[in-house]
Amino acid sequence: MSSVSSPGAGIRIFVTGGTFDKEYDEIHGRLFFQDTHVGEMLRLGRCRLDVSIRTLMMVDSLEITDADRSLVVRNCRDCPHPRIVVTHGTDTMVETARALAEAGLHDKTIVLTGAMIPFAFGSSDGLFNLGSALSFVQALPPGVYVAMNGRWFPWNRVRKNRDTGVFDEVPLEGAR
Repeated sequence: MSSVSSPGAGIRIFVTGGTFDKEYDEIHGRLFFQDTHVGEMLRLGRCRLDVSIRTLMMVDSLEITDADRSLVVRNCRDCPHPRIVVTHGTDTMVETARALAEAGLHDKTIVLTGAMIPFAFGSSDGLFNLGSALSFVQALPPGVYVAMNGRWFPWNRVRKNRDTGVFDEVPLEGAR
């Protein structure tokens, strides 16, 4: 992993926490945050992209506030890179995607991704989802997307299916 050498080059990853980065406290039987695993995940995945990582927060997505979403929007807006991946908890990922889309960042491709199982557990979907998001952010046109389970979705056409544990496409209103 190298740091981005010039404005506009490479991909910026913004970390917000979520299940992606949770750790398990075996003594107290609880999940908690310590530090992001994204750098380790890129190393394990043998990533050769020009990527830089910035941690914005380490919170469960159910605890993300409007002020937190504004921080994500502001960082994406101020970022010189046209391609951005945001790691995020799955419960409110779509709400943050909506905030980004409504901010009018028309010159950027922003892909949000997360995990259903913490990376620290070893059987996480996070590594696959991060790799998919990095691929999609390079290939998709400017806009805001969600990448989960090997698929990408426009931000306004996706929902977390709590019964199946995957993200599903939502049909356009009026479409049959």
